[in-house]
Amino acid sequence: MELNYKEKLKQIFSGKNIKAYVHSFGCQLNVSDGEKIKGILKETGCSFTDKPEDAGIIIFNTCAVRESAEERVFGIIGSMKKLKAENPDLIIGVSGCMTAQEKNLERIKKSYPQVDIVLGTSAISSLPRLIYEHLESNKLEYDISEYADFSCNAEQVRESSFKASVPIMFGCNNFCTYCIVPYVRGRERSRASADIISEVTQLVNQGYKEIMLLGQNVNSYGKDLENDLTFPELLRKINEIEGDFIIRFMSSHPKDAKKELLDAILECEKVAKHLHLPVQSGSNSILKAMNRNYTVEKYLETVDYLRSRDSGFSLTTDIIVGFPNETDEEFQDTVKLIKQVEYDNIYSFIYSKRSGTKASMIEDSTPEEVKSHRLRELLEVQKEISDRHYRRFIGKTMRVLADGKSKKREGFLTGKSNEFIIAEFTGDESLIGQFVNIKVTDSMNWAVTGKII
Repeated sequence: MELNYKEKLKQIFSGKNIKAYVHSFGCQLNVSDGEKIKGILKETGCSFTDKPEDAGIIIFNTCAVRESAEERVFGIIGSMKKLKAENPDLIIGVSGCMTAQEKNLERIKKSYPQVDIVLGTSAISSLPRLIYEHLESNKLEYDISEYADFSCNAEQVRESSFKASVPIMFGCNNFCTYCIVPYVRGRERSRASADIISEVTQLVNQGYKEIMLLGQNVNSYGKDLENDLTFPELLRKINEIEGDFIIRFMSSHPKDAKKELLDAILECEKVAKHLHLPVQSGSNSILKAMNRNYTVEKYLETVDYLRSRDSGFSLTTDIIVGFPNETDEEFQDTVKLIKQVEYDNIYSFIYSKRSGTKASMIEDSTPEEVKSHRLRELLEVQKEISDRHYRRFIGKTMRVLADGKSKKREGFLTGKSNEFIIAEFTGDESLIGQFVNIKVTDSMNWAVTGKII
């Protein structure tokens, strides 16, 4: 049925040079979904443009993690009213996590008549049908249903020719009290391992050098499948694929980072020697309030095991500062944890209230200026750690995937090492998309500098 709608649209669009503008907000899963949307539109005969004013179809693929992100998207959608007035045939669509919330669909119906299509996160394959039905009805058409079969048969139009994201699962079962994801992405659904391995094999054969496996919690991959692989087993299978490439993945939940996974990371030569392990807080009382289902002590067992086998193993993390009613003592527990673990880098944020989550119902007595001060303190502590930690690479050889020109220094390329460390080095642009070995000559608190050897 889906193919029929694609063919119908292809006939309708024939000779009209329809250009599509697809803009994805938020996480890498959203970016991957945007690439699938582009793949579908390509199969209907569309080409693509980076300018919405040149487009015949505009799709905003949205994020719902923060309310500020939602409001920003609604502002952008509102600005499309002018384009719609200038071109009544323009088709405007909204997809992604925002659309999974009924209140947002109702808001679009009520206040944004310029929107023609609303598409849920697991309904991407319905896009050709919705466009066709809109062309027939000239009314808003939408599908925000949650489908068990979330596959999309279209070839993705990937943003990079050498780095590819491969979703291995969708949804989340964890229900952290601050997070909206389980409500907008649904429960965990894993793809069959055979499909994933086939996709990765094809990408490697096409010359892709970095494969990023994606999921809200990749560590729990396969728990909903019968007689299939666990995530560590999947990593080992992908590691066996012939070719010169690196395997990365995100995100990992600490409660599911078992020894079996850590061994796979350490033993598979193509799996990056880096783990992003979001701790969120160094306080057990805050972790309990967040419903994270692990303790600081349990988290440190994972860190200690990795570092016992590889003392320089690269770790990064996420930290939420100012969770409702976080005390100064609880915050200092987080500072203590950061000093103890010595992360290469942290991604830290002030807690942002998100309607629809349990944490949003907690009355918070901590002033915003206190939260801002804590964030600054945390960043200063981490800056000193990163500065010292990055020096361990000076004099060593790093294998780096060159991914672009440096935005800071003329004549330099930039890329990420096996350890997920940013590296800058002099080199010709022809090296972009290739692995290079560099000798590290200097370090900063955010990157290292080196020369190709």
